[in-house]
Amino acid sequence: MVYRTQLSGSNASAAEILGSSIIFGPLGGVVSMVLFAYIYGRLGKRAGGKSTRNQVIHVLAYGGTPVAASLALWIFTALLVGEPALIERPGVEIDGFVAFMLRAQFVSYMLLLLWSVVLQVMGFSEILGLTTRKAFGVWVLGQLLALLLTLFLSILIGIFFPGLAPTTP
Repeated sequence: MVYRTQLSGSNASAAEILGSSIIFGPLGGVVSMVLFAYIYGRLGKRAGGKSTRNQVIHVLAYGGTPVAASLALWIFTALLVGEPALIERPGVEIDGFVAFMLRAQFVSYMLLLLWSVVLQVMGFSEILGLTTRKAFGVWVLGQLLALLLTLFLSILIGIFFPGLAPTTP
């Protein structure tokens, strides 16, 4: 699997990175949406909230819109500056414009990610009928549970399918 950025020693081309993103991106998005909907639905009910799975999916989808916009900004940056946008650590010899574009893209990604968190927490507060503080606690706990579940799943995949996961250099 090839991700948005690659290690500098990687031999993946820009076409492979974009192709892999087009293939695995939607699949990963749907799987994570279902996983998070289940987690947040259960946590919300335990916190005293009342919501349906469709409401939780709606909040997650609406809250994920800024992150999707950051993908569009990344594609625009990759088309504008080329290979330095696709590798994890561009060399020190990149020119000022490319460095500025990469930093601007990173800052915009972070701001859009923060806005996504705000939208999700406010949405959970609304559909679950919880205070914002309690909804933020539900959001953080859901993120931690998803992280642990993903870690456990990646360990199981590594054990049962040893050649499937890519190795790092």
